[in-house]
Amino acid sequence: MTATAASPSAARTAPVIAIHGGAGTLNRAHISPAQEQAYHAALQDVLRAGQAVLARGGSAVDAVCEAVRLLEECPLFNAGHGAVFTADATHELDAAVMDGANLAAGAVAGVAHVRNPVLAARAVMLHGQHVLMAGEGAERMARDAGLEMVEPSHFSTDARRAQLEAARASQRGAVLDHDGAAALAGRALDEDRKMGTVGAVALDAHGHLAAATSTGGMTNKRPGRVGDSPLIGAGTYADDRTAAVSCTGHGESFIRVAAAHDLCARMAHGGAALGEAADAVVHGTLTALGGTGGLIAVDRHGNVCLPFNTEGMYRGFARVGETPETSIYR
Repeated sequence: MTATAASPSAARTAPVIAIHGGAGTLNRAHISPAQEQAYHAALQDVLRAGQAVLARGGSAVDAVCEAVRLLEECPLFNAGHGAVFTADATHELDAAVMDGANLAAGAVAGVAHVRNPVLAARAVMLHGQHVLMAGEGAERMARDAGLEMVEPSHFSTDARRAQLEAARASQRGAVLDHDGAAALAGRALDEDRKMGTVGAVALDAHGHLAAATSTGGMTNKRPGRVGDSPLIGAGTYADDRTAAVSCTGHGESFIRVAAAHDLCARMAHGGAALGEAADAVVHGTLTALGGTGGLIAVDRHGNVCLPFNTEGMYRGFARVGETPETSIYR
């Protein structure tokens, strides 16, 4: 499934933000109207907040960091509060930010005490010495940057713990976010159903692009596993010359094909339009490996693309001055 929203004007492009809350989703037959409305309301709230940042002249980096921070605060999504558990019943959170104006980037992996991992990723980027920091070193930098630190229990919810127990009982190993919810309802686990990641991409009034991605990982994963989200070029990438991209899906596949950078490279070196490049990655390169998921992207002209090859993807976009649009299914 591909969804592309063309920029209203090539001459004067309105700032725009797009977000995702993970690809896959529960089967339409198993999600209640109340659940569906809760997801739409959460996505709408986040889009309005990002839209407001852009409307007052804020940077694309400001907008994507605020959007992802809010998604990290919402227990409906697998990032921050509401993150899934590892096999050791712990939390390991990853995040990345990239500024398309100068290719500055920052990322953290395996943090367990930073309330908002996306802000820690931004701190790494602003410090400028490194791009990716992990574990205790990343948390020390976050403390030095004055970020709010919490006990790991902050990220826990009863629903996520129940998903861990269901995954353990299934003896299927690591599962992807709401697969655990499927098991709780007595349905077979499907590892292609829900990939728990959140992300945002934006184009600001100055013509700059940015991307940010954050995740709690996989339910019952082996501790120490790192997916694509904090890896620049795999799950997150932004370049003012082409596009800003945030991915969600089976991370190992996205890593192997450097999915986010591949999209931008197809535009830069092959002359592909945004939608064409996104389709080639999501429905071509990834599916050839059996990779499932999707991505959100915005190009330098303000075109937005939100393709996925799964049942659905929690997603939406909003241009400054227009009503936000959100979707779950195709």
